[in-house]
Amino acid sequence: MARVAFVVDDYPSEERTRREKVALSYATAEVEVGIVSAPVTPYFHGMTQAEITMVSPALIQAFREAEAQGYDAAVPLGFLDLGVDGGRSAVDIPILAPFETALHVAALMGDRFGCIAYNEIHFPVLQGLARRYVMEHKIVGWAGSGFDLPDIAANHDAMVENFVASARKLIDQDGADVIIPTGITQCPVHIDPKWLMKELGVPVSEGIGAPIRIAAVFADLGLHQSRRRWLKSRSFEG
Repeated sequence: MARVAFVVDDYPSEERTRREKVALSYATAEVEVGIVSAPVTPYFHGMTQAEITMVSPALIQAFREAEAQGYDAAVPLGFLDLGVDGGRSAVDIPILAPFETALHVAALMGDRFGCIAYNEIHFPVLQGLARRYVMEHKIVGWAGSGFDLPDIAANHDAMVENFVASARKLIDQDGADVIIPTGITQCPVHIDPKWLMKELGVPVSEGIGAPIRIAAVFADLGLHQSRRRWLKSRSFEG
């Protein structure tokens, strides 16, 4: 059995439970999913690149904790792929980045991606990540569901309506053949991806189930990040 750690940040109790429940739902007879905590939170308005950068040490420590607990792979929560680059140099277990994984899964199912963030203020950071992953050329359009992360639970129905309308526009007007919800609170936390795929008629590449299951495949195949690409940090040896 492959053991995958899902690293969850600090959220209000009900919000954290929602995310843990979704992550744990991707466990199978062959894949054990466990929760490891990181003492940081994205649950506020107006996150900038400064806050994103400052949380890396806490995420790296969470990856180290996952490795120490005997997990075979780890996945951080969220499409900002927090701490992944440093984590890959700090631990020997594979670290799967949700946005990077979702992009590659999408590439196996289609050629033209439509990305839906919470709102437009998040576009630049996400677009920068897509550019870094050399996947920007596959993205035909960006849209927002209109609500920042802390406001989604209180506006669930309106968010779902906005999300579906934005996705249909990306499909019908921009020619998207895969939808990527670039915010896990939209989907799969508040929108069931299987329902969404039936509603839209195209594949949906989300950021919890895909990286968890692919992390388990990496572990089962004995794959991990290349030490030619991510040198092992001497600070974390032994």
